[in-house]
Amino acid sequence: MRFVPRFTDGQAFPEALGKIVCVGRNYADHARELDNPVPSEPLLFIKPATTAVPLERPIDAPFSRGEVHYETELALLIGKELSDATSDEAERAIAGIGLALDLTLRDVQSRLKEKGHPWEIAKSFDGACPLSAFLPLAQVPNWSAISFTLEVDGEPRQKGEGADMLFPVSTLVAEMSRHFTLQPGDVVLTGTPAGVGPLERGSRLRFTLTGGFEVNTRVVD
Repeated sequence: MRFVPRFTDGQAFPEALGKIVCVGRNYADHARELDNPVPSEPLLFIKPATTAVPLERPIDAPFSRGEVHYETELALLIGKELSDATSDEAERAIAGIGLALDLTLRDVQSRLKEKGHPWEIAKSFDGACPLSAFLPLAQVPNWSAISFTLEVDGEPRQKGEGADMLFPVSTLVAEMSRHFTLQPGDVVLTGTPAGVGPLERGSRLRFTLTGGFEVNTRVVD
């Protein structure tokens, strides 16, 4: 069954999720913590719709394939078709914001990068993108004032600020639309701040987003 995005009031979005368009290294501190260069233009990749699962459900991570890292990100639900859009058009096409985990098979990714190979295998396995419900755009404050956090077993791990993004939301979505058409039901992930690390069996995760939105989940034992 196709994943259907939902709003925080329980209403289903009229379109099923199509694709998840992601950006790597959109926070300079995260690029540095993994010893990666800070990019001068967005580093884009795509997760298929089959990676999406509800963030509220227990996370069944494929530990048999090595370390599975969490990367908390602001997620944007696209409400209008966009192709070669301006920044203003891109911003107006966003229907809601939520939270996502860009789960990463870090050992697999490292091996692929060492060989100069694409690393979709490390990012695009089934269940690799837990997604929350989405706050309607009318409830979103100024983009630069948005913040989100992740706590693992009560300990702060990640904090992201919209103002710290290398490529702001409207610029990022417009750039994505230059390379591939964004359609209603697509989701955009906007990058992760510093503090990524391996998931542990049985850990409890708590996510918060500006406006009092909160999601709690756990990792399957």
